[in-house]
Amino acid sequence: MQTSKLGIDFKKVEYAKGLARNIADEVQLFVDKYTTVAVERTICRLLGIDGVDADGVPLPNIVVDSLKEKSLLGEGVIFFIGNAVIERNLTPQQIAEEVSAGKLDLSSMSSHSSDEALKALKPWIEASVNRIKERRQRRDNYLATIGEGPKPYIYVIVATGNIYEDVIQAQAAARQGADIIAVIRTTGQSLLDYVPFGATTEGFGGTYATQENFRIMRSALDEVGEEIGRYIRLCNYCSGLCMPEIAVMGALEGLDVMLNDALYGILFRDINMQRTLVDQYFSRIINGFAGVIINTGEDNYLTTADAFEEAHTVLASDLINEQLALLAGLPEEQMGLGHAFEMNPELENGFLYELAQAQMTREIFPKAPLKYMPPTKFMTGNIFRGHIQDALFNSIAIWTGQGIQLLGMLTEAIHTPFMSDRYLSIENAKYIFSNMKNIGDEVEFKENGIIKNRAKFVIDKATDLLELMEKEGLFTALEKGIFGDVKRPKNGGKGLDGVAPKGNNYCNPFVELMKGRN
Repeated sequence: MQTSKLGIDFKKVEYAKGLARNIADEVQLFVDKYTTVAVERTICRLLGIDGVDADGVPLPNIVVDSLKEKSLLGEGVIFFIGNAVIERNLTPQQIAEEVSAGKLDLSSMSSHSSDEALKALKPWIEASVNRIKERRQRRDNYLATIGEGPKPYIYVIVATGNIYEDVIQAQAAARQGADIIAVIRTTGQSLLDYVPFGATTEGFGGTYATQENFRIMRSALDEVGEEIGRYIRLCNYCSGLCMPEIAVMGALEGLDVMLNDALYGILFRDINMQRTLVDQYFSRIINGFAGVIINTGEDNYLTTADAFEEAHTVLASDLINEQLALLAGLPEEQMGLGHAFEMNPELENGFLYELAQAQMTREIFPKAPLKYMPPTKFMTGNIFRGHIQDALFNSIAIWTGQGIQLLGMLTEAIHTPFMSDRYLSIENAKYIFSNMKNIGDEVEFKENGIIKNRAKFVIDKATDLLELMEKEGLFTALEKGIFGDVKRPKNGGKGLDGVAPKGNNYCNPFVELMKGRN
């Protein structure tokens, strides 16, 4: 039986998880009936279709758009490409090139059954599944031979806009002690309904997420990992309008961590909720199969709402995200559920409240490699105060056994971190993680004290919220602005025109081949 340092009533937690499961089940009933342009482009990529035309338009987009324009998206690309393979005896890549050149109309092919179409594509389906398996095995081999750093994993970002400059900064950070390198995406990429192609050297606030950029950075981190004798994990972002596409590109190139949260895209990028929840399901199936840890975005709620008053919304969202991930076959050990150290530093006893919530989150999700986010909202440019805020954040992380620690930077709110700034933040974390290593084993919490009472209060409020959401459903809750004080309409936002109900010929074999097969 699970014990609690906070005196948490786990029967109440199980009740809350049951509410979250009911909410997730209702979402899944919707998701199972629909496909999207992003899901179908992902299937194209899994069939080996890649590259761009003379105008730089990705071939997966060209193929899928050719069906969407004829209102045939709901029948799925497997059916049409499979028919074309049978009729024309070409590879999926060659078929895409013919469609791009205007030499082939997929809708005019003689129709075979869905089973026949699927059978014709079996060699390419098996090849992509095996390639992802081999990538996962490569990671496992590294972990078994050179190993990795202890938890909390020290997670830092690079964001130059130039993938080759990112490599220099990433390798330097690894030598300084980082365990996870996140290549921040260029501003606005989540709103592009296509994935750019090739290596990129220009970006604003980050670097384009492309398959070639993934390959370049994965190779660079393997090189430095072998040099220092420690496997370095690579993180990127598959949230946004191309969520499953970027997930599969990461799976093919050996990424280890992916920012993957539909609710983030709905709330903070105004992506249509129907579109992104369908996309999220397939993306999480892919991430689960590839052994990728997902990171969710609950920390963002606390940048638009008060971190003390709205802490229960973070817990409620974590509980829903957990259930949605389980429905996609993603194991708990790959759920980097998000929370954050974002209370106003002027709040009396704020450290105790933050400690309560971090310990509470750890106990409610004992198997998850929780992603703990740094103080950002109240960084002022005073680097000395900022460094102390980050130190308090690091102290709670080691105290409560967090899994992934996205380090705060003392120059937050001034500029993109220099390598020297990153070094100071890593030094800060390493010192605290070593010096306070076993504090969580040594210190107990006072009965009926601030910390225990705060945890119970947040759980009660989160449960009340989930009861309300169970009655109304997730779609209505999002329309009412329950998370982050942001309201989004069910039929509004970006990408709704890319959603289609599944037709009679629809087939996605990768769901069965990948879901829960970890």
